[in-house]
Amino acid sequence: MVALLLSSRARRRHRFAIQSADYLLRLPRTEDFEEWRTLRTRSRAFLQPWEPVWSAADMTRRGFRKRIARVNFEFDAGSGIQLFIFRRNPDRLVGGITIGLIRRGVAQNCMLGYWMGEEYAGKGHMFAALQLVIRYIFEELRLHRIEAACIPTNMRSASLLQKAGFTQEGYLHKYLRINGEWQDHHLFALLKDDYDRKGN
Repeated sequence: MVALLLSSRARRRHRFAIQSADYLLRLPRTEDFEEWRTLRTRSRAFLQPWEPVWSAADMTRRGFRKRIARVNFEFDAGSGIQLFIFRRNPDRLVGGITIGLIRRGVAQNCMLGYWMGEEYAGKGHMFAALQLVIRYIFEELRLHRIEAACIPTNMRSASLLQKAGFTQEGYLHKYLRINGEWQDHHLFALLKDDYDRKGN
């Protein structure tokens, strides 16, 4: 019975995707390691100012397997969905987006996080992925509120969120430990009512 349950969960994970004619968003798999490591390595200096410090072990195959195990656990528990963003024709990994900290009950909200490979940044890929994810969150997960936070100096991320319909709501003092230091963040949010009102 346990084996059947595990098999069912694995099939569900493998089938899960958010997609359009131009993009495929899905859970990471072990076979993605080399492409992921190559993109992350090439983009290290570009991403480092906006992310937690990564150890050398994080970039190993073993570290990637541990990451996938954590991603799968959160997906099965309904607490988070970490996705790789693939551009189609030709198929290329361009970045990642996470629907994290999913809360039910009286909250019905989640927190978005995302990263983009340097060579693909500023070309509309993340905006397109955001559109797909936002629709999924409101129409499939049926959540009420999406939150996202960015460092005040990350103007590119703030502009992206505003373009996607988010509103800046507050200032979070020393909110996350980014690049080795506790960093202040701007808090952005998008509500289902506002999303519907704009005719999405």
